Amino acid sequence: MSRCNYWWVTRPKRKLNTIPEILSVFASAALEHQWDGSRNLHVQFENELERAGLKRVGTRRDGTGSGGRTYAAWLRSLGLICQETTTNQVFLTLAGEAIVEGKSPVAVLKKQVLNYQFPSQFSMSVGVDERFRIKPFRFLLKLLMDERLGYLSSDEVGKIIITEAETDKDYEKMVERVIAYRNFGDDILGEDFFSKYIPEVNPESADPYQKLKDIANTMFNWLEYTQLVGRDTGTIFIPEEKKKEVSKIIEEKSPLILNPDDKETFQRKYGIDPWHRKDTRNLIATKTISSRNIEMQRIKNAMMIIAATRPIVSIDTTIVENVVETTGSERNLVEHTLLEAFPHGLMGGFLANYYEMAFKGTEEAIEFEKATTEIFRASFGYNAVHLGQTGAKSAPDVLLLSDSEGYQAIIDNKAYSKYSITGDHHNRMVHNYVEKIGNYSNSRYPIGFFTYIAGGFISTIDKQIAAEVAEANVHGSGITVATFIKMIEKNSEQPYSQKTLRELFSLDREIKLVDIT
Repeated sequence: MSRCNYWWVTRPKRKLNTIPEILSVFASAALEHQWDGSRNLHVQFENELERAGLKRVGTRRDGTGSGGRTYAAWLRSLGLICQETTTNQVFLTLAGEAIVEGKSPVAVLKKQVLNYQFPSQFSMSVGVDERFRIKPFRFLLKLLMDERLGYLSSDEVGKIIITEAETDKDYEKMVERVIAYRNFGDDILGEDFFSKYIPEVNPESADPYQKLKDIANTMFNWLEYTQLVGRDTGTIFIPEEKKKEVSKIIEEKSPLILNPDDKETFQRKYGIDPWHRKDTRNLIATKTISSRNIEMQRIKNAMMIIAATRPIVSIDTTIVENVVETTGSERNLVEHTLLEAFPHGLMGGFLANYYEMAFKGTEEAIEFEKATTEIFRASFGYNAVHLGQTGAKSAPDVLLLSDSEGYQAIIDNKAYSKYSITGDHHNRMVHNYVEKIGNYSNSRYPIGFFTYIAGGFISTIDKQIAAEVAEANVHGSGITVATFIKMIEKNSEQPYSQKTLRELFSLDREIKLVDIT
């Protein structure tokens, strides 16, 4: 096995968004079977992934299920599956079980990402150099919180951090190296850089560092999924509203799990979910495989795939019929399974995707607007109309109508990490959206509020909102997507009335976490 002389994360997909669906498919195909060496099982898993649209259908390099093994390795690397020592059968860890049971995948995978370590059972299996003894994502968060840096680029992480940071003791050295890189660029890299770290790469190629930058970008994607970081082009940073949470995380003691060569013990320790402190299960004594259980797992698979694309706050006839059509399962079993597994609906996967949309700029602007419309409709009960797809500058992205409280509201999505209300945007809100609401709304209700939903805002956003409020004579606000998601999650536990929502969105400043707790 060749040595991997840098941090490594496997990436059959570069983002974690589809992990819940992929894990669910794995559970129905492979649980409580011997995985290692079972080529038929590997091929079956690969086929199921393709059938579910989770893996691109294409010409197979071989007929041995190598694609299935790659995806299973991804799940193993994140501590979601383990292999029981005496039988060599695969089981879900507690973290894996939590995801399949419909608990927040962001909460589970945040813990797994933050506790990802070198060495691990996975890193040893792929030859990551044993000089690395570090939890890489915690290390990156600590660097991001350092005022001397403020952000990290894929070049800085790819060329410097993932090759040189061996332990937490290298922290100050890494700060100095990143600052030096910002001043002098590639000149600070050693003459033996390529032979030392990526000897297989031709230094004269178009971008010989691309392999390392791809790893850095994948790590950025994983951190973005945790909702602890924001994205700009080629960089990540800690949003202001997340700094308190991140400070608490990096202050916590988090020692490395010992003995990564003890496969089952390591995986079960790593795979402890946020709601447990130990894994005391007897895996052999709690076997659950039966034809009915397999069928129920496939029903859950179908539900997770649907729930990744839209907010599902409850199980209704439409959802049941969709799953029946997808799986071909008997309707009563589908209804029973969904109501038992997801009595309060399933929002986690959708919200993870929604968070990322808020940092995509114009790339996924329409999808961000449509998702916002569905949230206000499904979660908050408004008559919500998506107007943004018309492309007209005289209409906002979303119009809300509250028949219970007798008002309408204006929602404007901004898929940027540091949104600023420029003069043009100020005039558009005041003179087009508010003053001329009759041009796009037939309602006679008064305007209850306007609000901006964005990945993040500049520090002077409160002054900008106040200026619009004063000129338009209508209450308004701004809310980051991270705070909005917390609001959605709280609403699922204790629903807001549309009167309370009007009050929240009428604060005439940015809405903070403290306002919704």
